[in-house]
Amino acid sequence: MNREQIDATERSERVTTMTELRISVVGAIDEIAAADWDACANAKPNAHTSPQDIPHNPFVSHDFLAALEVSKSVGGRTGWQPQHVQAKTAAGQLVAVAPCYLKSHSHGEYVFDRGWAEAYERAGGNYYPKLQVAVPFTPATGPRLLLRPGPNADAIGRAVAGGLIELCKLSCASGVHVTFATEPEFRLLGELGYLQRTDQQFHWENAGFASFDDFLTALTARKRKTIRRERADALQNGITVHWLTGSDLTEDVWDAFFEFYMETGSRKWGRPYLTRSFYSLVGEKMRDRIVLVMAKRAGRWIAGAINFIGSHALFGRHWGAIEHHPFLHFELCYYQAIDYAITHKLPRVEAGAQGEHKISRGYMPTTTYSAHYIVDPALRRAIADYLVRERAYVAAAGAELATLAPFRKDFAVEPE
Repeated sequence: MNREQIDATERSERVTTMTELRISVVGAIDEIAAADWDACANAKPNAHTSPQDIPHNPFVSHDFLAALEVSKSVGGRTGWQPQHVQAKTAAGQLVAVAPCYLKSHSHGEYVFDRGWAEAYERAGGNYYPKLQVAVPFTPATGPRLLLRPGPNADAIGRAVAGGLIELCKLSCASGVHVTFATEPEFRLLGELGYLQRTDQQFHWENAGFASFDDFLTALTARKRKTIRRERADALQNGITVHWLTGSDLTEDVWDAFFEFYMETGSRKWGRPYLTRSFYSLVGEKMRDRIVLVMAKRAGRWIAGAINFIGSHALFGRHWGAIEHHPFLHFELCYYQAIDYAITHKLPRVEAGAQGEHKISRGYMPTTTYSAHYIVDPALRRAIADYLVRERAYVAAAGAELATLAPFRKDFAVEPE
């Protein structure tokens, strides 16, 4: 039976019962009520729970994922076909969900498996379709097995992980890829037979700084001088910087930002992933969880960076510009993000994928996690062997990069 013979409707009716838990699939997130999804995802601040107790993550919210679908940034011919997994009790209560997509390529993931695909296809296998449990185009760590809090959450998480494997087989997919998962999920999935993969990002940690200048005092004199010079140079030529959030996020602002995104994204990726309507949708639904850092010169917007606000982190996503000025990228994406986090007492800034140049600006190496279930035993063995060596390399590289920290010797920032 090939994938085309199992359409989304039929798959959604194939239900696995595990101790009265019913696991099924929906082909669009709007088939699940937003309040029910968010109760599992803890995607918004909860009036009954201190944000310090359970972090909320904006990217797994119903608002964010629905904006991707409604704007046609995913679905259709994008190669990201929603196949969200849900788990309900026998009484019909939704107790778990997982953002899942059937994929026909490996674009927009930031955990690179193109080499696996090429090797498998040279050997005569079909690597695509595959199942991706992730937030599309978003290399930010967050929960992937979204579990409503309760005494059975661990058992439900294990059942959902098993349900993903069942869906993989029904879809004739080569594997399940759970990317940018939390470390506890990484451990859990490893126990269930998923292969474990690590990588590196660079995050800034807030050590209770009172101001940006207070942060600078933690750096060596040479690094302080460099950053001050870069910030001053970035604002030459009459450039001013503005934080826009809430009602500031007008359609005119989104028009300007989308122009930046298209100009820069076309050079970086060839074809930018997000549509213009995506920004209008998140701007309407998530305006209080977004801050645009925008640069203006001679009365017009010339560059900007978009950030999403979680309970424990400011997540920098992407930036763009129609004018290019020295150090403006560093100012908008890194220094302004630090300034915002200090002002709003956020513990961390996650500035996206890759970028060893971030270290000299106070962003330290941090491990990221993914887990992979591979159906073909031969491919699984080959990848498992590769991942042993890759994990060792990532750990060694992270330790070496940490020695390049810009902080004074009497000021320690521990990597995660």
